[in-house]
Amino acid sequence: MNRRTILAAGGALAASALTLAACSGGGGGSGDSNHLVLYSSMTDNDLNVFTEIVTEQFPDIDIEIVNGSAGELTTRIQSESGNPQGDMMWGGLDTADGDRYADVFEHWLSEHEEDLLPEYRSPNGFYNVDHLSTVAFAVNTDIEAELGIEINGYEDLLDPRLEGRIAMADPTSSSSAWNNISNIMAVYGYDSPEAWDYLEALLDNGLVIVSSSSIPFAGTEDGEYAVGLTYEDGIAALLKSGASHIRLVYPEEGTSASAFGTAVIAGAPNADLAKDVITYLMSPEGQAAYAERSGTVRMTTSADYTLEYLPPREEITWVERDVEWLTENREAIVEKWTELYTSRNGG
Repeated sequence: MNRRTILAAGGALAASALTLAACSGGGGGSGDSNHLVLYSSMTDNDLNVFTEIVTEQFPDIDIEIVNGSAGELTTRIQSESGNPQGDMMWGGLDTADGDRYADVFEHWLSEHEEDLLPEYRSPNGFYNVDHLSTVAFAVNTDIEAELGIEINGYEDLLDPRLEGRIAMADPTSSSSAWNNISNIMAVYGYDSPEAWDYLEALLDNGLVIVSSSSIPFAGTEDGEYAVGLTYEDGIAALLKSGASHIRLVYPEEGTSASAFGTAVIAGAPNADLAKDVITYLMSPEGQAAYAERSGTVRMTTSADYTLEYLPPREEITWVERDVEWLTENREAIVEKWTELYTSRNGG
């Protein structure tokens, strides 16, 4: 099995898309019915496990992975819509997206919708909702001890000792950052003065906005930041790899999860293969195999499974997330966030 990874860097999207379209051996235009081009925002740990379980089910498959942020990848898919080069996207497709990508994905669902927990069945007919991304903090324990503080919740992030040492991705392009903004809204009130006051205070404490969803947890492990506002899977993957000076913290005020999906790209060269892979990923067997092999990702299946690197759901304080409200108001919230961020940072 030949697996190649192409990094979809934001500034090079248009050029790289044209390069793929022009190369007979690159992208989905190869004409090989066993060649799957996967666009994904998932972590290396996630992609390694995906590759393992899929190749066990489809021994002859050749998987090519184009890795990038959700914003980068959806922009790329839109730019390639006249000549699709990918077959499927996995990760970064948040159920709060609504129908914004209805034109670039095939309206198709696997046969396993009834095997999912009812609250995680597809909201739009083309997202096959396979996993959850729960909001969490990555905390560097060395820096935490050095500063003499204990970070357990949102209010702790306003400590002046953390000024300029907290990182989050960009909510205008990152699904993980939108996930974090959504949770702050769920905790403090949707579009409430309290929520905006908190975000303003966080920015005033030097919140650093970074270009990639992986930077908040990777940069925290490296000691560049004290705290990363991120998601449990990324942190748990570090713990799985042996990281010893980072801890996974769920905000004590409450956390919630975005439900994320996978979809077949409209007009994909190997759409049938993509559908076969998604059907397996959405099956009770595939969901349990992925969860237990990774140990870091909560799934949407109603089947039982265990996770080695995440605590049981009942040990976490949860808040209810209003997905419908977030879907309807996402554009307005992001616009308001951008105005607030610009007022503090210029631009």
